[in-house]
Amino acid sequence: MRCMMCERFSLSHICSSCQDSLLTPQLHKRKILGNIPVYSFFPYSDIEPLLLTKHTDVGYYIYTILAKRSLGSFAREWQYANRVASIGIDDHATSGYSHTAILNRALKSHNITPRYGILRASQHYKYAGKSVEERLLNPREFRYTPFKEEEVILVDDIVTTGTTLGEAAEVLHSNGKKVILCLTLSDAENK
Repeated sequence: MRCMMCERFSLSHICSSCQDSLLTPQLHKRKILGNIPVYSFFPYSDIEPLLLTKHTDVGYYIYTILAKRSLGSFAREWQYANRVASIGIDDHATSGYSHTAILNRALKSHNITPRYGILRASQHYKYAGKSVEERLLNPREFRYTPFKEEEVILVDDIVTTGTTLGEAAEVLHSNGKKVILCLTLSDAENK
């Protein structure tokens, strides 16, 4: 097959040269709900075509590469005193897989336990290209499934306005959990 970036022959959808030169994480930080840090790994414009593959067959492979290079690296280096759960936002499988479950799986480490099926949206409104007002008028209405860890890392692919992460954090807080940080591949603010 050919590399999606440089079109040279590759055994992966993105060759190792392009991964090293074009997919080097550049940490960006913002906050939601006043004090919860949201860390993103890539400027949106740098990976937009890759993010747009999420509802295609090739998206599984692309998201696996992005997850390994960003969230996987984060998990290997992250130090924290307690064992925490990581939760992918609405990790329901569409197009044959869940892109947030792929991201979440990359976080498995000595002090992070990925949990699946914890927050599932009961409303499936499409947020892409919508204003903050429209997003607030159409909340996800997450269904919560209990789990044992008290502290949580929330995981999503893109943060735009922060409303989805904020709503998910509020659901967790109302169930006695503490969201210590959020991780996303990209922040649409960071173009």
